[in-house]
Amino acid sequence: MAGFRSLARQVRDPLSDLALRRYSLRKCLERFAPYGHRATWDHLCSRAGFDPEDRSPDPARLVAALEELEEARAVWLAYEVAFAERRRKEKHDGLRSPGSVDDWHRLTWGGFGVAWCDDPSVHPTEPLAEVLRRLITALERDPGACCPVCTGTRLVWQHDLAHEPSSGPVCTHCGIVVPRPVLTPMALAEARLARVLVSA
Repeated sequence: MAGFRSLARQVRDPLSDLALRRYSLRKCLERFAPYGHRATWDHLCSRAGFDPEDRSPDPARLVAALEELEEARAVWLAYEVAFAERRRKEKHDGLRSPGSVDDWHRLTWGGFGVAWCDDPSVHPTEPLAEVLRRLITALERDPGACCPVCTGTRLVWQHDLAHEPSSGPVCTHCGIVVPRPVLTPMALAEARLARVLVSA
C-alpha cells in the first residue's frame, strides 16, 4: 500500500494520467484527512477551485490542493512529535495516567478526523494548516467556552456521529466536532442543553 509521500509524488507527476493524479490525491486522504475523508475532499476542492466530481481537473489545481494538505500534515506531524515527547517526559517523571487530551489524541492518531466535520459540506473555510494551528493552540492552553477554530459560541451536542467519539459538541458555524478537552465543563453542559432545546 502506497504511503502519503508516494501518493503525493504521483499527484505531481506530469507524465501520469490525470485521472490517476486525481485518484492519488483522494488516496492521500486515507492517510491524512483532518475533517474526515469527504469533508476534507470538499474543502480542498473548494479552496483549489475545482468541482469535487470533476474527473479531469486542472493539474495545477490538483497540486495546489495537495500543497495545502501537505502543509497541514506537517503541522500535525510536528504536534504529534511534541506530544509523544511530552508523554515520554511525563512517564519518566512518574505521571502514568493520561489526561483528557491524551484520551482525545488516541482517537485521532495520524491526523484523521482531528477536526471532524460530520456534514461533509460544512467545514471551516480557512487553510487546513491554520485550522490545525488554532486547534493545537487550544489543546495546549486552559479550556474555553467557544470553538477553537472559528471562535463561534453556538455549540450543539450531537449523537450518532460517524466518527469516534460518537457524540459531542458541534460548532454550528464551522461544523467541526469540538474536542471536549478544549471546552470548560460549563461550555459542555451548555452544548448538551442546546441539543435538548433544539430537539424539543
